[in-house]
Amino acid sequence: MTIAVMQPYFMPYIGYFQLINAVDQFVIYDDVNYIKGGWINRNNILVNGKKNLFTIPLSNASSFKQINEIEINTGQYNKWRLKFLKTLTQSYSKAPYFNDVYPIIEISLKEEKMLHSLLVNSIQEICNFIGIDTFIHNSSVGFHNKNLNREDRLINICNRLKANTYINTIGGQELYDKDYFAKQNIALKFIKTDTVVYEQNSSEFVPSLSIIDVLMFNSRDQIQLMLNRYTLQ
Repeated sequence: MTIAVMQPYFMPYIGYFQLINAVDQFVIYDDVNYIKGGWINRNNILVNGKKNLFTIPLSNASSFKQINEIEINTGQYNKWRLKFLKTLTQSYSKAPYFNDVYPIIEISLKEEKMLHSLLVNSIQEICNFIGIDTFIHNSSVGFHNKNLNREDRLINICNRLKANTYINTIGGQELYDKDYFAKQNIALKFIKTDTVVYEQNSSEFVPSLSIIDVLMFNSRDQIQLMLNRYTLQ
């Protein structure tokens, strides 16, 4: 059994979905602290050939709160949603898969009070659309292990799910020790996304955008191939 654990993000880059696709079960880490100024509620899309940042409006967001405690600013959300969908239409209407993808984005943006509900729903919608059938858990439901330190929380989740392999993003090499996991009979591996390049409505390729950009310019078959363009270390 192979698992991964990762904070939820809104429409993250393709590497996030590579991680979900690479494991048998995926745990959305929603009972850890929200990172203010991070990427949990924002990302980049392509507008006029350049990166353009979008940000879901929040209410009283704080790094002292857990992700599952963060609320969406419902007073601003509908206005922001309509503006964002208009921007998508203006930027991607000529993209080859716009008509297939736009309804998925629209569904993923249905109004929610809590940010984590919006994030979890949008991740599941994208997984369903591109054919990822990995079972997804929420860490706040059923694990209740916040008293443990960072590594021991992950090991505890592995043990509860009977996992013998834990995969983390490549950035985790600075945080987690393979020997420490091995002592618990768990193989720790790190996933590194290979270079992913595709045709965009741009004079030069703009990398590291939201999965939205990938969806707009690539068929589901092409995306399935991209999901396997990584190495494990």
